[in-house]
Amino acid sequence: MNVTLSAQQTQPNTHEMVVIHRIFRREFPLLAGVVRRTSTGDARRAAPIAGHIEFCLTSLHNHHSAEDEYLWPKLLERARPHADLVRRMEAQHQAVAARSEQARRLAGRWRQAPAAQVGSELATSLSLLADALVDHLDEEEASVLPLVREHITAAEWEELGRKAFDKIPRSARGVALGQVLEEATPQDRALFFGKLPVLPRLMWLLAGKRSYARYTRRVRGASGTRKA
Repeated sequence: MNVTLSAQQTQPNTHEMVVIHRIFRREFPLLAGVVRRTSTGDARRAAPIAGHIEFCLTSLHNHHSAEDEYLWPKLLERARPHADLVRRMEAQHQAVAARSEQARRLAGRWRQAPAAQVGSELATSLSLLADALVDHLDEEEASVLPLVREHITAAEWEELGRKAFDKIPRSARGVALGQVLEEATPQDRALFFGKLPVLPRLMWLLAGKRSYARYTRRVRGASGTRKA
């Protein structure tokens, strides 16, 4: 049966997904450039860059695994005429995962010994991952999010977000929040800040923002953050 939301069920705010996607659209091309600009043999610079690459790859995996576990099964059940689209999303996740694992292996090698050849391979791997990911995100935003608004309740959408957020270690949540806020509009900031308890909001304003700026300078060099 094709299940659609009743009038009593509030539509989910799928713009949240678009904001999250900005992180991946930004970070992987940016990191490819950072790797290319890193001097051969500079292990001190390579360490924080490789660490951030691994953090972003893990964040992408967590984001996609939450969709695999909690979103695609519901859409396959409730939006059956669009099953081919959902299956294509699943296949794209697998392709992105393969590119991600290649980048993760190269980042580990480059961290240990930042040779020119490994750095070149890593930068190319990140660029290819970014290309595949942008194609996937474009189609997901254009074709899947309208189905989400039709077939997924606001409560289910909130649960999906919690499942993905719960996968982030507490020690890394400041970085994750900074990534969200870096290119956020005032409306986006209000949307995500509104979900936080008062104490985490105060911690971000008092210390988290500066800590994120220092973190990004270590990774990116002088360019640092755009805004957060």
